[in-house]
Amino acid sequence: MTITIDEMATFCKKKGLIFPNSELYGGVAGVFDYGPLGVELKSNIKAAWWRYHVQQRDDVVGIDGAILASPRVWKASGHVDSFTDVLVECEKCHSRHRADTLVEDATRKPADGMKPADLDAAITDHAIVCPKCKGLLGKARPFNLMFTTHIGPTVDENVAYLRPETAQLIFADFKAVNDIGRVKLPFGIAQMGKAFRNEISPRNFLFRCREFEQMELEYFVHPTEQSCPYLQEVKDYRLLILDTDAQAKETGAIVRSMGEALEKGIIKTEWHAYWLAMEHQWFVSLGVRPENLRIRQHLADEKSHYALDTWDLEYNFPFGWKELQGMANRTDFDLSQHAKESGKDLAIFDEATQQKVVPHVIAEPSQGVERAFLVFLYEAYRDDKERGNVVLALHPRLAPIKAAIFPLLKNKPELVALAEQVHHELRAIMPTQLDSSGSIGRRYARADETGVPFCVTIDFDSIESKDVTVRDRDSTEQVRVPIAKLRQWLLEKVLV
Repeated sequence: MTITIDEMATFCKKKGLIFPNSELYGGVAGVFDYGPLGVELKSNIKAAWWRYHVQQRDDVVGIDGAILASPRVWKASGHVDSFTDVLVECEKCHSRHRADTLVEDATRKPADGMKPADLDAAITDHAIVCPKCKGLLGKARPFNLMFTTHIGPTVDENVAYLRPETAQLIFADFKAVNDIGRVKLPFGIAQMGKAFRNEISPRNFLFRCREFEQMELEYFVHPTEQSCPYLQEVKDYRLLILDTDAQAKETGAIVRSMGEALEKGIIKTEWHAYWLAMEHQWFVSLGVRPENLRIRQHLADEKSHYALDTWDLEYNFPFGWKELQGMANRTDFDLSQHAKESGKDLAIFDEATQQKVVPHVIAEPSQGVERAFLVFLYEAYRDDKERGNVVLALHPRLAPIKAAIFPLLKNKPELVALAEQVHHELRAIMPTQLDSSGSIGRRYARADETGVPFCVTIDFDSIESKDVTVRDRDSTEQVRVPIAKLRQWLLEKVLV
């Protein structure tokens, strides 16, 4: 069963995953707080991303750039002059809306990147009106999305910005990372952290927020040595591909292998194919169904002027196929811009070719934590009519609580004592929960609804035989496990 985005928001609040920010004072649109379970799930998503992209690779290192930076960083990157969305204002109620979103909703076609004049024409052609009051919409105009602040005690000077993305700090620190001598081309620099965008009309719960977190990687290669040594790992990997030709002909996405997409010239470089497959694999490895994911090639009028090619990894949300992450082949645009603005040489010496080069960013897997959070929730949510409760079938690595410990009866001190002992031993290595309230059936239901993959019941046999009943969330199958082996048994299950 698929639930709406509003129903998902209600579920998240009820289960302590996500709370509206400042709800006590009426709330702030596009800003959310993570509750006790939500903060654990979010932390697990970030840890899984970091492990996959950094810790399990020899060619990627991490940094943690600051939220504040010199305003010249954002001047060099183009954000000061052109980090905009197109706004339209209702002439009747004066509410403001993002123009391309209104056009996408009306036409069911991508409108990101359309110029104001083209959006005005589309609004007229499709008779699009204000979604709030049905009033006429004014002329489309650019609106800069960066939040402005000030550094130091003087308000009129020292303007700074809350970073709208994490990528530019990677470019600003590129030379420093290279100079420590631990990396050589090709290599990547990754980081996770907060970003801020003054969205015109945040909507769809976590999908479009004003404050959010990014998990981002910039992968640098030699400008002329762009073959991918890892291509064989993904050459036969198959996924849904929606290229520009299919979009023009409206024929829909086709399942292809990465090798076929390269041979047909659909994907232009080996590295781009490799990283698109790797990002798709990350989601699938954590329980996302492949049929709910696709990669979509940007149309010519969507691509940034500096990008050789750009693809989005998209997910089939209840409100349509939407971007999870964008991945552009950015060439040397960013490093060249920062070299120009700073007056510093950002070229590095490549030992393999004995050349001094400005590396190219061949791909930039950039993932919003909140959107990944939504994807994993939608993939996990099951309204199980037979059980009579919701089952949140999260991958064990992502589950906020790994095991729930139940004494069969709360009024039997010997059962409670053994349950507490098991709980204390397990929580030294994984998050566990001790629950003695209500019937076992009701406790199973509570655990199911919060994504707990395993429930451990301490019964009277446990006192004598020193073993416990472990119930699997997804299959409901139960097995007896010796207490002495329970720790290792659970570790093997939750670390798959």
